[in-house]
Amino acid sequence: MLQPVTFHPVAPAITPSHGAAWPVDEVLALFEMRFNDLMYQAQQVHRANFDSGDVELATLLSIKTGGCEEDCGYCPQAARFDTGVVAKKIMPLEEVLAAACEAKANGATRFCMGAAWRSPKERDMKKVEEMVRGVKALGLETCATLGMLEEGQADRLKQAGLDYYNHNLDTAPEFYNNVISTREYQDRLDTLGRVRHAGLKVCCGGIVGMGESRRQRAGLIAQLANLNPYPESVPVNHLVQVEGTPLHGTEALDPFEFVRTIAVARITMPKARVRLSAGRRQMGEAVQALCFLAGANSIFYGDKLLTTGNPETDDDRALLAKLGLRTRVGAADDGCKPTS
Repeated sequence: MLQPVTFHPVAPAITPSHGAAWPVDEVLALFEMRFNDLMYQAQQVHRANFDSGDVELATLLSIKTGGCEEDCGYCPQAARFDTGVVAKKIMPLEEVLAAACEAKANGATRFCMGAAWRSPKERDMKKVEEMVRGVKALGLETCATLGMLEEGQADRLKQAGLDYYNHNLDTAPEFYNNVISTREYQDRLDTLGRVRHAGLKVCCGGIVGMGESRRQRAGLIAQLANLNPYPESVPVNHLVQVEGTPLHGTEALDPFEFVRTIAVARITMPKARVRLSAGRRQMGEAVQALCFLAGANSIFYGDKLLTTGNPETDDDRALLAKLGLRTRVGAADDGCKPTS
């Protein structure tokens, strides 16, 4: 005999109790909601701020690979780790523009240029500024991640036409020293301050699955949500374990915990583009679908993400089609064609 079903009311929406700030305890309370209730609340916030079927496509190109002097424990580009990544010089302008052209032809609306530097030198700045001007002329949004910025460098990038600067916090302050020793947490905040002062939009997120606790994941989200203002783009990376890095062999994060992180980011930063970044290839379609349901509305799109693999573009197109998701429409084609 069928048993009667008892319906429980959905947990009330959680909002910060101290003005605009999100205390870590209250972010943690979001993480600890029943999964269905958390997803429901994240969907409500998402639909109140975005078209529920809209997904932004961003392409990331490594314009200078390997040889970095930092010791970020997750990064295969650190010179001190034996990961098989070969250090290369900065790419020629024409190769960067060809890659940007191909990204646009494949549907990307934002083109991000990443360089494995602690911070850019003067000779680097001139080359990057030229790249920014060239990519901007193609009708794409421009983004760069070049490490720490010194006084005046963000202003120069803004003048060249840069739209976004990416500089991740990586993790919570209390876990940070478990991962990195060559720069301080405050160094990252200082760079973000210079970026904001220059009038650039901020792309800032972190990495989960590095051995941090749930509370420390909540601490990362709280740090991001309490930036004033919070970032316009929030990339959430799932650690890709690369042999030769100190974090290789770390216990894998439960996939539902990653989905929870996406949902909490959406609730605490309602107007941000929450981006599925590194680690999508390992997630599979079902987990990615849950992430979109939790409020993710941007992906890094293209077969490679700096030095690690990313889903094939055809696979991404197929998944988005299955889910009925639409890609964000960028500028009209101005004659930019793929190179292959």
